Amino acid sequence: MKIDDIESVEDFKKFVEDIRGSEGYKDPVGFGIAVVDRGQVHKDKILQATYPALNWGENYGSAAVFVAALKECGKVVDFTKSEQIFSISQEFLDICLDIFEPFIDEAEGDKHKNIQVIEYLSAMFEDEEVSEDDFEVVFIYEDDAPKSVEVVYAKLYALSLGKAKLRSLNLNGAFGVLENVAWSGNTPIELDWLRENEIALKLEGEYPVIDSVDKFPRYLQHIIPADNTRILDSSKVRMGAQLAAGTTVMPGASYINFNAGTLGPVMVEGRISSSAVVGSGSDVGGGASILGVLSGTNGNPVSIGENTLLGANSVTGIPLGDGCIVDAGIAILEGTKVKIDPKNVEKINEVNSKKLGTKESYKGVELSALNGLHFRQDSLSGEIKAFKSNREVKLNEELH
Repeated sequence: MKIDDIESVEDFKKFVEDIRGSEGYKDPVGFGIAVVDRGQVHKDKILQATYPALNWGENYGSAAVFVAALKECGKVVDFTKSEQIFSISQEFLDICLDIFEPFIDEAEGDKHKNIQVIEYLSAMFEDEEVSEDDFEVVFIYEDDAPKSVEVVYAKLYALSLGKAKLRSLNLNGAFGVLENVAWSGNTPIELDWLRENEIALKLEGEYPVIDSVDKFPRYLQHIIPADNTRILDSSKVRMGAQLAAGTTVMPGASYINFNAGTLGPVMVEGRISSSAVVGSGSDVGGGASILGVLSGTNGNPVSIGENTLLGANSVTGIPLGDGCIVDAGIAILEGTKVKIDPKNVEKINEVNSKKLGTKESYKGVELSALNGLHFRQDSLSGEIKAFKSNREVKLNEELH
């Protein structure tokens, strides 16, 4: 079917079906139109990519439309590559609008986000407000190690929007792909540009307020959280983190790194390192630390179960099950020696499918992911001991 023949929704569906059924065609893992910030000195460097609407495992019809429009513009889409990026032109936008014609008159609230992006961008191009170099359409066909800034950001978006599960995406080499930049609000600034213009900026009183120097932006620079999610300090959550509805991130010692986060309402007053995941109803106490794969877990990612409490300034380097408590100020690592008396072993075995044998002491790794453990330190001997927990961890529903 030709583009000029698309007059109805059924015509559109047939057109998309033909594109997706063509030889060699492949649905993308993720795709979208990105706004890119280029270096102020080195224009070939991409400092940041913003996706007004990221598609991840969805909206394959829109992907087919974008592919068809690119081909009409003479571009070659190679489905054998893991990722492809194309600059956007007015011609591309016009062709997309022609294909989307059956949906153009829909009410704005009912219109698909991909169509809204195309329409809004087309109006910007017509008003000559933008450059073609500022906008790209990005396709990811395989979840390989990212080769471009645009693809790293697409994956960070997928995680932070909850479109991909934590720890499910290949982010190997992402730090080497991203540029280290100065962040002033939502604007990334090349350090070379600051150095070149330092004297003039400072003499004229125009030196920017720099919030941070990092390869990653902050979560709130790109993501709108759920209504009942609170982040009291924007610097405490990094882009690529995933916050389930009801999560509260307090200021102070709290921090949630990329590819880490929560699965439900959680109180966060401590550190959730990269790759760590916290279950619904749990409380990460003030200054508590959940170790990441590079900080003492032998490469094993840590998951915290539901309704579990990590006391203030505690450290956890093993996975914990549901209903666990780690008392304030103690560290439970894979090699930590933990004593459990036989009566408590029996009680712990009653609530776990994984059974403990009777021993004088256990290594922390042997207790990984068990439910109902309460870790304490004997104030006289200094020994770490575990008991069957008798306390219920319950968050304040009014706050979450």
